[in-house]
Amino acid sequence: MKPTNPVFTGVETTIFERMSRLAKDHDAVNLGQGFPDVDGPADLVEAAAQALRTGPNQYPPMLGLPELRKAVADSNKRFYDLDVDWQREVMVTSGATEALADSILALIEPGDEVILIEPLYDCYLPMVQRAGGVVVSVRLTPPNWKLDVAALARAFTENTKAVLVNNPMNPCAKVFSDGELSEIARLCVENDCYAICDEVYEHLVFEGHQHRPLMSYEGMRDRCVRIGSAGKTFSFTGWKVGYITASANLLEPIAKAHQFVTFTTPPNLQQAVATGLAKDDAYYAGLAQDLQKKRDRIAGDLASLGFRVLPCDGTYFVTVDASPLGLEGSDQDICLRMVQEAGVAAVPVSAFYVAEAPTNCIRFCFCKQDAVLTEAIARLSTWLEGLKGVDRDAASAG
Repeated sequence: MKPTNPVFTGVETTIFERMSRLAKDHDAVNLGQGFPDVDGPADLVEAAAQALRTGPNQYPPMLGLPELRKAVADSNKRFYDLDVDWQREVMVTSGATEALADSILALIEPGDEVILIEPLYDCYLPMVQRAGGVVVSVRLTPPNWKLDVAALARAFTENTKAVLVNNPMNPCAKVFSDGELSEIARLCVENDCYAICDEVYEHLVFEGHQHRPLMSYEGMRDRCVRIGSAGKTFSFTGWKVGYITASANLLEPIAKAHQFVTFTTPPNLQQAVATGLAKDDAYYAGLAQDLQKKRDRIAGDLASLGFRVLPCDGTYFVTVDASPLGLEGSDQDICLRMVQEAGVAAVPVSAFYVAEAPTNCIRFCFCKQDAVLTEAIARLSTWLEGLKGVDRDAASAG
């Protein structure tokens, strides 16, 4: 038979799906895939149910319900002082992943260069490749994940069409500094290119940090595609409601891509998310504070087990360096052993690099119930103590 498309035929199942399957196979505590194990606000569930009961349940407008588009525009003004025309500059999508796909399909032509910053969320690479884009990678490395501005500047060429910026950054929990964002903005303006901004964790930042959209920097208002997600903001990852804010000239072609990808998103969920975006400041502060407590708890417990805990400024994830434990093998080997032997699933950070990845870092998801985190730490402790016992026995035998 004739071959299928090599971009998707050759790509492996996502690391999240693989680790989640292994977690089920081994009855493991799953701290790999990033989703809460408790649903979000009950009033939003009721709002979605009520909208489903009363209807209509037919096609909503392609760009999204006016109520939600207005709410997105209001949220931009409320949190970031961005003036947004909800009728011409906001579109609702079936999740942030669809928003990314629409943006890449609409803006990237074959041969265009797209700068990706590693470690990167795993859908970025195949999406750019399938659009015919040429990937140019810039790498952040542990333990401090600092952006090498000189390396970023070298990555721009006359063929650069866009840079994809994930902030706060999913794989490594980095929040880009004002200085780093200023340099990204300067380089985009200087090189006349776009920025596709994956900002789904915008409200999940911790002490001493505050999210600022790249769109708010000088010269970036008309160059940025800003992507948000109700899944992360309201802990309903299964609802798959995302939204794009972009200038009208950028949103127009992105909307054309959207109409041929999903066309629209369930109207009852849109109604509920519009309600959620109007929640008071206490909700947003409480969301970040609750996650920060979980971060502090798991970070302390992992450190007590001997892992070197790396900075975590936002998101659902904490990364550790496993080197101090002296475990054999790469991060992938250790994660495989951990799920099989300890009954705890995590994700190897090397999965988020294109090539020549660091192989000593592991990522744990902490947006789980306290009892789940307690059980995971207890299992890891028992496992590591058992390994020490094996080492002592081997030394005695020697």
